[in-house]
Amino acid sequence: MQSYPCAERLPLVEQVHGHPVADPYRWLEDATSAATRQWQASQDELWLYHAATLTSRFQFRTRVKTLSNVGTVSTPTWRGPHCFTLRRDPGRQHPVLYVDETPLVDPMRLDPSGLTTLDSWQPSPDGRLLAFQISRGGDEQSVLQVLDVTTGRAVDGPIDGCRYSPVAWLPDGKSFYYVRFRQVRHHTIGSSDDTTVLADEASYGLELSHDGRWLVVSAVRGTANDLWLADLRTTAPPTPIQQDVDALTVMSVGPDGRLYVVTTKDAPTGRICIGDPADPLVWHDFIRPDAPLTGLTILDDAILVGTSAGITVHDRATGHRMGKVELPGAGSVGSLTARPGGGSQAWFSYTDSVTPSAVYCYDHSTGRTTLTSQAPGVTAEADSHLLTFATADGAEIHLRVIAQPGVEGPRPTILYGYGGFGHELTPTYSAFSLAWVEAGGVFVTATVRGDGATHRHGTGEHKQRVFDDFLAAAEHLIAEGWTTSDQLALCGESNGGLLVAAALTQRPELFAAAVCSAPLTDMVRYELSGLGERWVPEFGSAKDPAQFENLLSYSPYHHVTDGVKYPAVLFTVFGNDTRVDPLHARKLTAALQHATDGPRPVLFRFDPDAGHATGSAGQGISLAADMLAFLAAQTGLGT
Repeated sequence: MQSYPCAERLPLVEQVHGHPVADPYRWLEDATSAATRQWQASQDELWLYHAATLTSRFQFRTRVKTLSNVGTVSTPTWRGPHCFTLRRDPGRQHPVLYVDETPLVDPMRLDPSGLTTLDSWQPSPDGRLLAFQISRGGDEQSVLQVLDVTTGRAVDGPIDGCRYSPVAWLPDGKSFYYVRFRQVRHHTIGSSDDTTVLADEASYGLELSHDGRWLVVSAVRGTANDLWLADLRTTAPPTPIQQDVDALTVMSVGPDGRLYVVTTKDAPTGRICIGDPADPLVWHDFIRPDAPLTGLTILDDAILVGTSAGITVHDRATGHRMGKVELPGAGSVGSLTARPGGGSQAWFSYTDSVTPSAVYCYDHSTGRTTLTSQAPGVTAEADSHLLTFATADGAEIHLRVIAQPGVEGPRPTILYGYGGFGHELTPTYSAFSLAWVEAGGVFVTATVRGDGATHRHGTGEHKQRVFDDFLAAAEHLIAEGWTTSDQLALCGESNGGLLVAAALTQRPELFAAAVCSAPLTDMVRYELSGLGERWVPEFGSAKDPAQFENLLSYSPYHHVTDGVKYPAVLFTVFGNDTRVDPLHARKLTAALQHATDGPRPVLFRFDPDAGHATGSAGQGISLAADMLAFLAAQTGLGT
């Protein structure tokens, strides 16, 4: 049996809405206490000791590094005479923002330690100025600065409190609307005084029409959003477009002056409507895609509609479908971009399970699609299979399986999932999954309720459906001969970490191992830390008696049972995570280490210089290698 660091169990039991709720590791919520620091130091020692025994760690690190060394490039953003692209060349730690092939913002030049990341950027309409946001150590606490594109010199900022703030430049490039401290503000370059437009705190989005007249403001509320439209040529207050409606709606005024509305109202996968911005409450159906919407681009004579199934071409006047853009394969299409005024060309990115992201240009005047930017070649042989099955209650679940060609029989398998916030898990190139497959394993991505168009079927009181779907996926893989319970591992990050934690505490006998990254685990108290308060529409609130009972019914921390043979678990946690507080992983680690009656280890890998979002390439490679080596050792891969 594994020996674990001492962790005091407090006899703390609280009455919450008439229910006794035990919380023996409440003290681990305080990261600064001497007891927690000692516990953390002991866990660090335990992980380093165990990591040294993982014989495949170096091999995985080498292969993940090679497979990651393909670089990345974004679709172009055109402003004035300039073309802006974000590119990470092979071997570089961070992407660099280029203007016309000249480096403009390089995080490694700003901070040679590699801990600073470029979070967001937006050029002015004439391409003369650039607003960009950076943060350090993965904390995502973005600081906004403005620089002169020609000279590279700072002309404004730094301005704090701009976490992933949208920036809507006015046409003259002298001012912009943005979000600071979760309020919509108007900022004039060089001025220290902002004008507050909307003071109520929310997660706002901003969209300004090409002519600078119409400003769209949205405020997300879980599976829905509120929406306003402001005519900046008048002093009238913004017109409420959508409030307290159970739908997500995005609105913009196109270069043709029409109002374009993309909404899930009366259409779970989305529909496109048109209207007149002068009468913004009246819309008419224009295009009804046959798959979930991912993007929309307006050209001179056509409209391109991106969906999870590809890109369709529609007549700009009538919306009638004219055809589709041919893609290299059955993969995923990234963001669609075009020149602000329209034109005949649009750019998009494409990737699939074995193909690094590349950028293509579609020219509507010729109907041709050409490759404009491609990552260096990396050989990775793998077959992709799409499995579909029905759950006990009739839900259709899709599993994308990646495996070596020509190999049959049960093999060590990683089952990956997310299960929330409407996040769409589409095929994408991953050095992590390919390194596992090359070593002889199988990698499976499950699309469950809570993902994509099924979002509202896996929220709130329906959250257990998400876990049931994931468990059913595991059972299906075993029943179909892809793997066995002794070879099956789980992997999930963030909301996917909650998914994995729930699965392993509800059906521990079904799995050999799990990697649980930045998870929520204490659903009774999740609202009290990180960004938890913003996620009430997704999970519910413990302040409400009925919602509390639902949260408690699946909260992983509260479902750990003494004497159970739990699978091996590696928690990967990040010191600068401002979304999900590491306290969740600390508490569940301590609970599982105390309770488990089996020989499989429960370990805690802590990176003090990383956050919830993507860090440097080196950090990602090290983390991936550790995760893969741990899972390989527990599932028998390579033995």
